[in-house]
Amino acid sequence: MIEQSNPLLCDLETGLCETPDSTAKGVTSKKVNSLSKPIKVIYYTDPICSSCWGIEPQLRKLKLEYGSYIAIEYRMGGLLPDWSYSSGGISKASDVAHHWDEVSLHYDMPIDGDVWLEDPLNSSYPPSIAFKAAQMQNENLAIAFLREIREMVFLHKKNIAKWEILEVAAEKVGLDLRKFKIDFEGKAKALFEEDLMLGRKLGVRGFPSLYFSDGQGNTEFVYGTRAYAFYEIAVLKLAPEAKKSEYRRNWEALFGKYPTLTAKEFSELSGNGRAEAEEVLDVLTTQGKLVKETTKNGCLWRRKMD
Repeated sequence: MIEQSNPLLCDLETGLCETPDSTAKGVTSKKVNSLSKPIKVIYYTDPICSSCWGIEPQLRKLKLEYGSYIAIEYRMGGLLPDWSYSSGGISKASDVAHHWDEVSLHYDMPIDGDVWLEDPLNSSYPPSIAFKAAQMQNENLAIAFLREIREMVFLHKKNIAKWEILEVAAEKVGLDLRKFKIDFEGKAKALFEEDLMLGRKLGVRGFPSLYFSDGQGNTEFVYGTRAYAFYEIAVLKLAPEAKKSEYRRNWEALFGKYPTLTAKEFSELSGNGRAEAEEVLDVLTTQGKLVKETTKNGCLWRRKMD
């Protein structure tokens, strides 16, 4: 492996995208759970974090199985402030392209690194601030917005640092565009700064970082991209009484909950093997029930709307 010091060079062994000048620290937050659910999860991520895209299957399953026990709070960590540094074998945007293609194969999640050759981002701050603006309107719409801009950058090679791209995503998920723009240019910037400050306080040094805590100040920390069992164990350590919720695993129910799914996600959620999952999705596409979006490094399926 190349010396890992650049935030855009996500380490495939640790499943981690590190922030610039990061240093490992312990969790210093004492008691962060103030919601009715027994466990709060502070999830530090970034719109262009490829390792975060890699845990979408696990995170979606966690919500289905333990959603009644956990409240997930999304925080932005500022993966790419700008291109004023040179480290880890990366000195310019085009250097990221091949790495993203490697990450795509490693996580079995579609990512087209050519965005860094065709329309590269100069920072991940604008989409992070846009997420905070979306969050000011509605938490669920904000999560849908984050998913949308990730699909835009990872699959469709869209520069999500551009306002016109962010605006399209906001409209698609149903945000109030006038308020979205006002908040993006105003208070959302301060909220993003608050995320960065809390991240420093918690010792966040890369993404994904998930801090699980109960009402008594007990915490569990899952760092980097891990198998589903790691996230489940964190829940059960803090809430041994937690029981998995049964959910319908047929394609109609899964696409009803999550409008778009990759083959890896469908496999994780349905319980089908990876090859079988893709076969099922392709049959449904042939039957006209799903629409398949193909990229050079994988596919995404969405339910066909009548």
